[in-house]
Amino acid sequence: MKNLRSTLAIVWRIAAPYFRSDDKWPGIMLLASVIGIELATVGITVLLNSWNARFYNALQDRNWDAYIRELVWTGFDEMREWRFSFCVLAGAFVLLKVYQLYLNQWLQIRWRRWMTTRYLGQWLHDANHYRMQLVGDAADNPDQRIAEDTKQFVEGTLALGVGLLSSIVSLASFAVILWRLSADAPLHLFGVDYSIPGYLFWGALIYTALGTLVTHLIGRPLIGLNFQQQRLEADFRFNLVRVRENSEQISLLGGEAAERGQLLHRFTNIVANWIAIMRRTKWITLFTNLHGQAGSVFPYVLIAPAYFAEKIPLGTMMQTASAFGSVADALSFFINSYRQIADWRAVVARLDGFEVAIETAEKLPLRPDTIKVVPEAGASAIAMRDLAVQLPEGQPLVSAKSFNVKSGERLLVTGPSGTGKSTLFRVLAGIWPFGRGTVTVPAQATLMMLPQRPYFPVAALKDAIAYPQTGDAYSDQTIRDVVTAVGLPALVPRLHEESHWNRMLSLGEQQRLGIARALLAKPQYLFLDEATASLDELSEAALYTLLERQLSSSTIVSIGHRATLHAFHNRSVALTRDGDGFALAEGASAAAS
Repeated sequence: MKNLRSTLAIVWRIAAPYFRSDDKWPGIMLLASVIGIELATVGITVLLNSWNARFYNALQDRNWDAYIRELVWTGFDEMREWRFSFCVLAGAFVLLKVYQLYLNQWLQIRWRRWMTTRYLGQWLHDANHYRMQLVGDAADNPDQRIAEDTKQFVEGTLALGVGLLSSIVSLASFAVILWRLSADAPLHLFGVDYSIPGYLFWGALIYTALGTLVTHLIGRPLIGLNFQQQRLEADFRFNLVRVRENSEQISLLGGEAAERGQLLHRFTNIVANWIAIMRRTKWITLFTNLHGQAGSVFPYVLIAPAYFAEKIPLGTMMQTASAFGSVADALSFFINSYRQIADWRAVVARLDGFEVAIETAEKLPLRPDTIKVVPEAGASAIAMRDLAVQLPEGQPLVSAKSFNVKSGERLLVTGPSGTGKSTLFRVLAGIWPFGRGTVTVPAQATLMMLPQRPYFPVAALKDAIAYPQTGDAYSDQTIRDVVTAVGLPALVPRLHEESHWNRMLSLGEQQRLGIARALLAKPQYLFLDEATASLDELSEAALYTLLERQLSSSTIVSIGHRATLHAFHNRSVALTRDGDGFALAEGASAAAS
């Protein structure tokens, strides 16, 4: 019961924001329509139950006129009571079910669209997606959670919620009918009538309660198994994508056998977990089918003695069986939906973990024991004060007691690999919160970070170069000029060609396009993290000369290992060992070229 309350609380937390959003009124109206139609179909089922009694009594009496009337005629009978024929009831039922499905699907896509937009906004807000990776894998495979889990959550919540409501209403409606029929058809055993108030209802209740208990005992492990299956499937897909994205390096290293072995190992885990699901599903399917088959004859076992004793007509017996079946179905909601509930609870757990991870990452920069990046009006330099950069686990990495990056200067940062140079750039970009201290940046200043491997979206080359702006932010001629300036005139005719440019171009070509991106954006502060390391020294020198000429007013900070880079910077600092970490230390100045 505690787990159920916890799950329902999580579901409410995930679902309720939609019905308080800007799209709430369409969502509420669609939900009300779906629920209203469900209640109407329950009402039609109650009318069909009464129709059963009249129809089978007409058959028993061989009354042709009554038989035809129950099939096709609707109107007042001889008792001046309005009666609906089967054709009218069945037609209305079918029409309502068609529109219920249509409106349900409409609500699903609106709700899913809102959740997807919300999750994408939270995930991709202010480097939150990056911080989520830093704090661990509590939200593994966010792509699956946004693309698949939201879809399954909306579908499952509506299906189970409407189904549960229908079961409750059906139970209330048919319980009254069964209670009345229990008085009209008393339990008849060995020639003696036993008047037990509501015995037909109590029989359905006891029969279904026992079935529900056994189903839960058998199927309880399915919740954990389904959660694990979704995770294993997502991990397998993720690693398949990684192989595709890194196919060149795998081919060059001859790593196909290793990749095949790792992928097959992951798939073996999928198979093993699936077999566990199969075994558990086999037993729960066996029991639910036995329970369902026995339930189809159980009401006749209870009511048939009264019928053979000529206490009730055939119509009453068929009406009783129909009502008993409706009550049993309503009470069997848990049994019939157990596998769906297990899948749904796994989805709820995954979305809960995703939301918790988003919230945790959002709060990281707000903690008092994190690095603060503060915009300062009137400032002319980036200033670091009492900076102590740490790894996520708390180990010291880089420190800077008092360090400034002055406007317009050319600064080179050097030091052995693994000393935290790139992490220092992440601190300046405001995406690395781990540590202590303050970084002040000029208010409204524009910063651009160029990593060693630039990122290009799968888009037209013009859009890929202009990223994160769109290609329309610059004229075609402007983009042609910068592409030619960085030494890639052969790409000019392909500006409107859409491709996966990170795979199509060499790393050197990608780095040239990274410089082209900087020339377009003209940031006030440009940080180059070995952004030309894949180029030869002459090409690197040509690009730095180009930056000096076209971004003469920008501050350029570079990370690099080549001695030739000193010629393009008027100041250098090195990361040197300081206790368990490294500290910034001024190096020798070099004349700017």
